[in-house]
Amino acid sequence: MPTQVILLERIEKLGAMGDVVDVKPGYARNYLLPQSKALRATQANIAYFETQKAALEKANDEKKKAAEKKAKGFDGMKVILIRQAGENGQLYGSVTARDIADTINETAKEKIERNMVDLNQNFKEIGLFPVTLKLHPEVKVEVTVNIARTEDEAKVQEKTGKALIADREEEEKAEKAEAAEKAKEALMEKDALEAEKEAEAARAEKEAEEAEKSAAKSEARAEKKAAKAEIEAETEEETAAEISEEVIETSAEDKEEAKDA
Repeated sequence: MPTQVILLERIEKLGAMGDVVDVKPGYARNYLLPQSKALRATQANIAYFETQKAALEKANDEKKKAAEKKAKGFDGMKVILIRQAGENGQLYGSVTARDIADTINETAKEKIERNMVDLNQNFKEIGLFPVTLKLHPEVKVEVTVNIARTEDEAKVQEKTGKALIADREEEEKAEKAEAAEKAKEALMEKDALEAEKEAEAARAEKEAEEAEKSAAKSEARAEKKAAKAEIEAETEEETAAEISEEVIETSAEDKEEAKDA
């Protein structure tokens, strides 16, 4: 069953000062009530709030102005944290909101509480990370957390604006892409050579077929010519034989006529 509370200050995504809202019992018990950010919404507390509303609003305005002044000292701040990490950039441990708050308090004139660091989860790798500081419910400022293995690497990250591990990953991707391109070119060259060899073999086969056909035609023409010559020779022989027979017959007739004479 939800717990009903009256807010003593603005709570993001919940309500403004004076709003009566329903929250989970654990959220009220562990955060809102002990941090004096709300009162249980009893009739007595609601009546008390109404008597203290002007004073609470005045105090809130003063805290807001003080937070806005403090925010100027954090605006654009870069927070460097040196941590041990593997070659893949994974930290041996993690960076927490307390770590960030402690580092800020070591270097900045203005001090902050750990709960002012708005961090949903701890950082577990090197790199540059934007982190919001909630100095007041209505005042926020963003700082950059630079997590690196050494001061030199932190400087490089700050200069390039990205994690060193990202640079290495990009280099590896570029190397892989280049290797893949070279392999593709080699394969294409190999395919081109094989295609050229196949084309050359096809041309040679075609030329051989054409030469074979030409030889066959030449042979056929030669056979035809030889057959024609043979026929002509036979015809000449037959003609010569007929002429010889006629000569013989004529000679015989002439001899017979000579006897008779």
